[in-house]
Amino acid sequence: MNISADEGEKKPSERNKYIYSWTGPNALARSVLVERQERLQYSCELESNEVNVGAFNPESFRNILVDDLHELLYCYVPKVACTNWKRVLMIVTGKWAGNDPLEIPADQAHSPGTFQRLSNYTLPDIEKKLATYDKLIVVRHPLERLLSAYRNKLEPKHEKSAKYFQSRFGKKIIKKYRQNATLESLKNGDDVTFREFVDFVTDDSENGTRNEHWRPINELCQPCVVNYNLVSKYESLVEDATEILERIGVTSVSFPTKPPSSEPTSRKLDKYYSTLSYKQLRKLADLYKLDLRLFDYSLEDVLGFSLA
Repeated sequence: MNISADEGEKKPSERNKYIYSWTGPNALARSVLVERQERLQYSCELESNEVNVGAFNPESFRNILVDDLHELLYCYVPKVACTNWKRVLMIVTGKWAGNDPLEIPADQAHSPGTFQRLSNYTLPDIEKKLATYDKLIVVRHPLERLLSAYRNKLEPKHEKSAKYFQSRFGKKIIKKYRQNATLESLKNGDDVTFREFVDFVTDDSENGTRNEHWRPINELCQPCVVNYNLVSKYESLVEDATEILERIGVTSVSFPTKPPSSEPTSRKLDKYYSTLSYKQLRKLADLYKLDLRLFDYSLEDVLGFSLA
């Protein structure tokens, strides 16, 4: 691939990218990111038979957002802090005037035209960006992410953000998986149980099971095609983000911390997962097996036992 002289000139952001201390307060987060990148590469090699790399198809990169200014590719995963990461990127790319990410309305951060997607570029451009840009992915335990999606999109009563999912998926789920459903439940779709939701998500005959809010991360982000060098985890979100922002030369914005009032999903796992049958758990383990292996999570973390 020929690069013209002016393309070869390093941009200011590129020159500054690595002028930061390898020691100091972020040293631990820095070494953890390196370790995770190496582990992901190793896991991809181990799973090469399972991972469907397939043809180089631009459409498979539609969840990857492009920040040319900081030479960053970010694969957003719903239910893994993607609203706050999008808000931060809106500020650092000049799409929002203020410095407080939480001032940005969530629906604005998710608005279709806010960011360029990698899938919109030509193949040569995609290949070049994949080879030269920093690549960020933020991951979470698949079962915790799934429960977060259920509690946010199907469980709430009278919440605007949930209405769409209850209308689109809730009614369908109740109709298919509930015997003797009441007319009210069929009409509103707002009382889907976690068991019914899991039946739907693990049903191979249902196209809707592939909604991005619960679709496996490996399908959304192609981690064995895209060599992510910044692998952040939900459990260490703010520490990782501090290091990542410093890495791309951003010091003016702080990543939002979680409000102390909100009870984390991780505390509610037992309440919901204890309602599932062994067969349902097995199906979930199968659906998310690659996410579990690639990102070093285990079912024991959530269930307290393995499904050997």
